[in-house]
Amino acid sequence: MKNNQPARRLGLRGWVYAGKYSFERYLYLGHRLSGLGLVAYMVLHIVETANRMRGEQAWAELMALFASPPFKVIEYLLFALAVFHAMNGIRLFLVELAFFSGKPQEPVYPYKSSVLKHRPLTYVVMILAGLLMALGGSSLFFP
Repeated sequence: MKNNQPARRLGLRGWVYAGKYSFERYLYLGHRLSGLGLVAYMVLHIVETANRMRGEQAWAELMALFASPPFKVIEYLLFALAVFHAMNGIRLFLVELAFFSGKPQEPVYPYKSSVLKHRPLTYVVMILAGLLMALGGSSLFFP
């Protein structure tokens, strides 16, 4: 960076706002956020399980609280995070192994992006994730 140019510090906005980026960039952001949400859940799950040491009465009260409708919604959101994270992880795994990149080409300018070659995979995986979320929600809310 030259001395006469201002520093480009976007902070959280730069981490969240993807500007003119593609759909995959937003999936990348969603993958980050769902991963953070799942890690937070794991910590809370350990704390909740440790509540068992407080006795049978405290455990029963906590389980009654978790059976309430607001926690059913939170349970569904956790399920949706896990489904999205898993399905997007499978998509990333397949893309990184270059299953949907096509034949290698000589890098001649203007460079061709492989994003359009694996874009159909992205749509299929996200549709499957949406279907799994809908099926999971139906069994959670309509037993």
